[in-house]
Amino acid sequence: MTDRILVAGLGNIFLGDDGFGVEVARRLASENLPDHVKVADIGIRGVHLAYEMLEDYQMTILVDTVSRGDSAGTVYVIQHESEDAQAVAVDAHSMSPDSVLALLDSLGGKATNVWVVGCEPAEMEERIGLSEVVTAAVEEAVQVVCELVGHERATAARTQDTAGVSEASTREEARS
Repeated sequence: MTDRILVAGLGNIFLGDDGFGVEVARRLASENLPDHVKVADIGIRGVHLAYEMLEDYQMTILVDTVSRGDSAGTVYVIQHESEDAQAVAVDAHSMSPDSVLALLDSLGGKATNVWVVGCEPAEMEERIGLSEVVTAAVEEAVQVVCELVGHERATAARTQDTAGVSEASTREEARS
């Protein structure tokens, strides 16, 4: 298994706060991340993301807007639970992360160890630029991604050092 990590910024920069993931990816590109971490500005290219995820990544972090009903600017960390993928219609410009993961499954890939770092949007309308509250959340999201990358590296090292313990149980222990 590889220790490569993919961080994918998703969203449409022409729809206000929907550009959140793209802005976080832009900021992460200037961070001093380990060489095994690939940061990609995916934008609205969901098909491209599905093909990228066919590569051998230990972890994938998707950064996007997420509407869950909390205050605008709230940053979420959500672990994707593997479920039976449904058939998906491919529309290259409007694929949600769930659609991308379903496409990945139909291509023969597996969505394992996928995290979503999301932000509650304030304004999803035709315009360029994030709202003030979502702009303020970008730094927090950058820190969350850096923590996830660091956490995963520590977990992988602990897994390699622990003889006779399954990777899954070691990860669960590390999250506790």
